[in-house]
Amino acid sequence: MNNEELLKIAVKAADDKRAEDIIALNMKGISAIADYFIICHGNSDKQVQAIAKEMKDKAQENEVDVKRIEGFDEAKWVLIDMGDVVAHVFHRDERTYYNLERLWGDAPLEDLRSVLNP
Repeated sequence: MNNEELLKIAVKAADDKRAEDIIALNMKGISAIADYFIICHGNSDKQVQAIAKEMKDKAQENEVDVKRIEGFDEAKWVLIDMGDVVAHVFHRDERTYYNLERLWGDAPLEDLRSVLNP
């Protein structure tokens, strides 16, 4: 599976659990950590955990090795490391505070319309 396919699977999983304001940053040439960062948020601890779990489960169903998940129990900022695709699932208030979109402002946004509005 290539990184673009994994990106679509993870974004669709987040959308299925009603994640809000889902964006994907193309990190190629900007960060050695990953090719794509997905950023989204939920409105409660339970929703943040549901989004993160769905992303992990869908990746594993597609034989993607999820390297680690951090912050799941606290559910304020959950990081799902799927190799070249890293997802950041925030609680609404934490997303505003950390503002990764501004931090990685040089990264172009991926067009997710085909995934979110099929």
